[in-house]
Amino acid sequence: MNVRTVCLAILYDGEATGYEIRKLSVEGEYSYFIDASYGSIYPALARLEQERLVTSRVEVQEGKPAKKIYSITPAGRSAFIQSLFEKLGEDEYRSEFLLFLRFASELPQSLVEQRLAERIVEVDATLADFDRLKKEHTHPGDAWVIDYGRTCMQAARDYIHAHRGKLIALARPDTGDAAAAE
Repeated sequence: MNVRTVCLAILYDGEATGYEIRKLSVEGEYSYFIDASYGSIYPALARLEQERLVTSRVEVQEGKPAKKIYSITPAGRSAFIQSLFEKLGEDEYRSEFLLFLRFASELPQSLVEQRLAERIVEVDATLADFDRLKKEHTHPGDAWVIDYGRTCMQAARDYIHAHRGKLIALARPDTGDAAAAE
C-alpha cells in the first residue's frame, strides 16, 4: 500500500483539503496503516488529479488563504477498491523501545524502570485514543480495526506489566554514575 492509496481511502469517505489529508495520514488515524511523509502527500494528490481519480476545487475564505478541497471521482473509487485486491505487503513494526530493551542488561535498573513506566504511559494514551476513536466511528469495519489495534496495545501493556520484573532483573544494579549516563 502506498501514499496514493491512502489519499484515495481518505477521500473515499468524503471531501478533504490537502492539509486534512496530510494530518490524517501523518499523525491521525490513517498513520496506523502506512508511513507517509509530509512531502509525499501533495505530489500524490497532484498525480491523482492528473489521472482524473480525484478532482479539486478552490474555496475562497474571507481573511484567510484559499483552500483546495479534493474529492474522489467514480474512477478514483473504482481504482481504490481495485487496489485492495492487490497482494498486501508485510506489516512493518519498528520500535526504539524494543531496541532499548534488547540492551537492558547493559543499562542501570533505574533507567530500565523509567523507560518501562514511560512506555506504560504512552500505551495508556494510545488505548484512550482507541476508545475515543471507537465512539467517533460507527462503521463495522472501523470498529473491527479499532478493536484489533486496541487488543494488540492492551496485550503489549499486559506483557510489560507481567514481565517487567524479569527485565529489571536483567539490568545492572544502579551505581552513582547511572545518572551521569542519562
